[in-house]
Amino acid sequence: QQQQSPRPARPPYSYSALIAMAIHSAPGRRRTLSQIYQYVAENFPFYKKSKAGWQNSIRHNLSLNDCFKKVPRGEDDPGKGNYWTLDPNCEKMFDNGNFRRRRRRR
Repeated sequence: QQQQSPRPARPPYSYSALIAMAIHSAPGRRRTLSQIYQYVAENFPFYKKSKAGWQNSIRHNLSLNDCFKKVPRGEDDPGKGNYWTLDPNCEKMFDNGNFRRRRRRR
């Protein structure tokens, strides 16, 4: 009987925080959708072992959250998909690397 390793704990970050971390850590502060997936899976083992549902949540957040802006690729930049960047007005939400979930107010 094979012993299953315990599942890694879910990180204390919202999907929008995970996306912002991925974008912040990229050269030029921009990433494609697949680069965002790759960053999340490589840096958070919980998502590497999870099924693809989290990827739907990432796409959902990118398209609905005004903090994320889609930037088309340049003519000299072959490849698939647009880049995603952080709106400068949202940078202050993640000041000092504070990506943790905000506590809900009662």
